[in-house]
Amino acid sequence: MPPSPSQSAEDYLERIHELIEEKGYARVVDIASSLRVKQASVTSMVQKLGELGYLNYEKYRGLILTEKGRMIACNIQKRHETLSRFFSLLGLDADIQKRDIEGIEHHLSPATVDVLADLAEFFETNPETLKLFLKSRKPPKA
Repeated sequence: MPPSPSQSAEDYLERIHELIEEKGYARVVDIASSLRVKQASVTSMVQKLGELGYLNYEKYRGLILTEKGRMIACNIQKRHETLSRFFSLLGLDADIQKRDIEGIEHHLSPATVDVLADLAEFFETNPETLKLFLKSRKPPKA
């Protein structure tokens, strides 16, 4: 099994996939702007991702994810959505959620993400249990 992409590579693949879904294409300038990095950094990473078989550059169309790249990007997106769904159920502030998800999403195994997805679904189908849990929590420390 080939090695998994680095955290940074995952961030790029996720963003490229999002841009393609939003706009129909992903250009270096758009990726640089959205990730707040220099275009040279994006170009370097794009070349590396191309060499690893995650994307292709097509003249006039920009970056195109390969099937391998799209599969990884979709898994990253699913992982991100699962964590967001779970944290939202717990009533965590959106900014805190975003920061925490960015901090932990690359470190969780697929098995852990599956458990969190199952737990989110359990709470969604058992809202009274979720209310009991939320009510049982100690007040946040100041």
